[in-house]
Amino acid sequence: MYLEIITPDKKLFEGEAKALTVPGSEGSLGVLNNHAPMIASLKKGKVKVTTDKADVTFFEVNGGVIEVLKNKVVVLAE
Repeated sequence: MYLEIITPDKKLFEGEAKALTVPGSEGSLGVLNNHAPMIASLKKGKVKVTTDKADVTFFEVNGGVIEVLKNKVVVLAE
């Protein structure tokens, strides 16, 4: 899936990802390839990105929104 993590200041990540875990306001959310469409709010916590090469990267966010649509994920983070 194609992933973008964007803050008001800069783009933190852009590229292909194998898996994504975000701190949803109602609990942790996991996203894999071909996930169903969704929009959810995020709370403060860590975003975990696993790339196709099995590299794992963490990003700290203070909240935001995630949108999943047609194998593209956009995280608008604070």
